[in-house]
Amino acid sequence: MVTFEGLPGAVAVSHLRVYDWPTEDGLHGGTPHLHLTCSEGYVVVGGTGSVQTLTLSGFRQTPLTAGSLVWFTPGTIHRLVNDEDLRIVVLMQNSGLPEAGDAVLTLPPRFLTDPDTYRTAVALPVHGSEPEQEGAARARRDLAVQGFLALRRATEAGDTEPLAAFHRAAAALVRHRTDDWRGRWEQGAAAASRATGDQLDALEQGDGGHLAAACVYAQQPSEYGKFGMCGRLDVYSG
Repeated sequence: MVTFEGLPGAVAVSHLRVYDWPTEDGLHGGTPHLHLTCSEGYVVVGGTGSVQTLTLSGFRQTPLTAGSLVWFTPGTIHRLVNDEDLRIVVLMQNSGLPEAGDAVLTLPPRFLTDPDTYRTAVALPVHGSEPEQEGAARARRDLAVQGFLALRRATEAGDTEPLAAFHRAAAALVRHRTDDWRGRWEQGAAAASRATGDQLDALEQGDGGHLAAACVYAQQPSEYGKFGMCGRLDVYSG
């Protein structure tokens, strides 16, 4: 019997130190964006701040302190605000699919017209120095905050069409990637679910043979301090 060997439920885990860079509205923090197929969860391990969210139901700000647990579903635009040394363990659905592109930043509409234009706007220099990478990360963050604030103003004024238009643009930008994403899902969350189903079928027959194949896994981060959308990331490979 096959046992799924990835992280429980095929989640991905990373440790996030939220950016403390100032923004045009007087706050400090990360890059607003949404995910199209993945729920995301935060376990706050230190510091204080909040997560601002925007959906067709409106704008919301949820405080974050040590011990807070917050999660949200696909389509939720989210922006992390760092008041003081905000540090989070991030849980992502679908085996790290967001690292394969399941995220669209809230850039102004002129950057959302086609995949090439968007990709150029959000790319970080692959072989750039740390200052160059930081500069590019800050520039795309500032663009996304600009777009987010416009979406928030429109939504709070009762005009949800700009937000709906952003949803349409986001879906169009990732359409060409869905075949790859489906493969990741089939090997991850779908495989984990099938393994549990097989184990339940066996246990129903009194068969606990899969218990003999028990294993323990451990690892350290595969990368430290990566420039992510919301902050510096320590990431794990599986």
